[in-house]
Amino acid sequence: MDKPLLLGLPILLCFIRAQLVGIVQCRMCHLKFPGEKCSRGRGICIITREESCTTGRIFKRDGTPWLTFMGCLKSCANVDRIKWSVYMVEFRCCRGYDFCNELL
Repeated sequence: MDKPLLLGLPILLCFIRAQLVGIVQCRMCHLKFPGEKCSRGRGICIITREESCTTGRIFKRDGTPWLTFMGCLKSCANVDRIKWSVYMVEFRCCRGYDFCNELL
């Protein structure tokens, strides 16, 4: 076989495996305050069959954003601003493509 073809074979196999298994990467950040960069837990996670990429937002009672977190979550469900003490919490879930939770 041709040497360039052999070198490209592992890359092709990884691509095929990713398509068959449905590997989806999610952005991860455990702690991000408005106007700041991620301060804790920054990285990437890969979802399993039971998981989804998620973005959670916590708002002050007046609707002002207070905290955002992102990652992989098992049994995720979309939630529209539910009351939690003096805060409102919102969850968004996705699993359609890599880093889909960046735009949620």
